Amino acid sequence: MTDHQALRRWTELLRARGRGIAWVAPLLLLAGITAVDLNTTERFRIISWIVLVPGIAAAVCGVFATAVFAVLSVLDYVAVDSAWPHRYQAGLPGFILVAFAGLLAILACAVRRNGERRMLHMRDIAETTRRTVLRPLPPGWAGLDHAAVYLAADTEARVGGDFYDIQPGLYGTRVLVGDVQGKGLGAVETAAALLGTFREAGYHERDLATVADRLETRMVRHRRHTVALGRDDGDRFATAVLLGFPPGVPDTVEVVNFGHEPPLAVGPAGVRSLPPGDGLPLGMADLAPGTGPPPTLTVTLAPDETLLITTDGVTEARDAHGRFYDLTDQLARAVNADPHTADPARLVGLVRDSVMRHSRGRLADDTTVFAVRRTSSGPVHPG
Repeated sequence: MTDHQALRRWTELLRARGRGIAWVAPLLLLAGITAVDLNTTERFRIISWIVLVPGIAAAVCGVFATAVFAVLSVLDYVAVDSAWPHRYQAGLPGFILVAFAGLLAILACAVRRNGERRMLHMRDIAETTRRTVLRPLPPGWAGLDHAAVYLAADTEARVGGDFYDIQPGLYGTRVLVGDVQGKGLGAVETAAALLGTFREAGYHERDLATVADRLETRMVRHRRHTVALGRDDGDRFATAVLLGFPPGVPDTVEVVNFGHEPPLAVGPAGVRSLPPGDGLPLGMADLAPGTGPPPTLTVTLAPDETLLITTDGVTEARDAHGRFYDLTDQLARAVNADPHTADPARLVGLVRDSVMRHSRGRLADDTTVFAVRRTSSGPVHPG
């Protein structure tokens, strides 16, 4: 569970019918301490425990409510302590303790609320960045039934170097899924550069190999620019899978693999891995000069088969004993139990949930799960 999800769930628990009920806990504690102190003997004075009341309020209430409970605690302490004979009163030391605890509680609550506002602000910024880089894809976009989930290993940033997109074009629909090496804003910037090139080249270029070459060129240019700015991005690269769904051949998909895990074809008949393609990651073509982009493979798919592409967060997920997540085995069992699991939305949901269970919610890397297959309605006009 991410920090934001934990905060949201905690907030929901402290509300009833849309109204905040966090104040109930410190109020009950205040009443309980008062009642116990007044109904026990002078040998069992617990009124000083009232310092807990503003502390509890600071943890669950706002600054104003915490201040109110701090004042109530001081007044209640004075009233209850004064009700006892003088020789049994806690007196000034207890008063100072309660008053000082109230001030500390108010300060702690202010710090907590400021941290929550800062985290929510960062979440909004990260969400805006994510939606800018990973634009929303309409259902059935470009004649493809698709589903995707992105989980950032950095729970505060909620955005990283994984990327995906679908681009309809003049020569069919193209899909790009990839993972930029490294983390942080530099990885996000690289992903945005590659997606920008993909959206243009994927629309205009006839051959998928030309799109692949444009992506390699863009990666090299981007690295040169960041190095010229004095940044340490000169060795950054990206693994990716580029798919082409040519018009008029509904059972065919073209695949260019830039050093990524090969896609899995998942259908009611089972799970199979597509050929790896033996391509180098984007930005590493200079290691094999003169070879050009990775080869374009042509694969035949059954009408009910879905292509599943995942990033390192899935393959590197470990359980409590250090065992890696076995994606193929999990999918094979699920499809054998229910052939409808091959539906893209159900497939993505299955992988997301099983990876989170396997890793106990502790992802080692950003995780993208992307599933796609042709729709029966056929392609749409390029956009």
